[in-house]
Amino acid sequence: MKRKWWKEGVVYQIYPRSFKDSSGNGIGDIYGIIEKLDYIKSLGVNMIWICPIYSSPNDDNGYDISDYRKISEEFGGNKAFDILLEEMHKRDLKLIMDLVANHSSDEHRWFEESKKGEDNPYHNYYFWKKGKADKPPNNWLSVFGGSSWQWHDERSQFYLHNFLTSQPDLNFHNEEVQQQMLDEIEYWLKFGVEGFRFDVIKFLY
Repeated sequence: MKRKWWKEGVVYQIYPRSFKDSSGNGIGDIYGIIEKLDYIKSLGVNMIWICPIYSSPNDDNGYDISDYRKISEEFGGNKAFDILLEEMHKRDLKLIMDLVANHSSDEHRWFEESKKGEDNPYHNYYFWKKGKADKPPNNWLSVFGGSSWQWHDERSQFYLHNFLTSQPDLNFHNEEVQQQMLDEIEYWLKFGVEGFRFDVIKFLY
């Protein structure tokens, strides 16, 4: 049998916000992770899985992404991430990013465009349903409680959110959305990232 590193390696998970603060501002950051790479390597680790570090308003601890290609400046930005990847590869450590494909933040450019109406190129990037403000399309419930449908005044329609109201579900029945997410993945693979851990993958459809 051909052995696979991603099946048999030892994974070290990092929640960056509380891992290591290198600046003294009370928030863990990428430079703090870099400082601990030798220690992590000494544990016999092969890869590091980092919880979301993308740009985000942090309504859900970074699982509400507002830009898939931008690392949060709070953690050090794309420059710090570039250094992290270089230092990890020097130590033969692989980097696994946490990717949330099911939904974005409502502050993401795609949703900002989608909510403008059906004439917008992004109008079908999310699930929109017609109805009355006081009557959701059905009785589906959000994982976090309450209806999974949120009324939006600007578009005069409901949008689907399986999690927070600020985390609208992306419409993966739309082939443009499928390709868009593949493009986001390819961006990081070309950057040098080895792989991804996909959050709430069962909610894609």
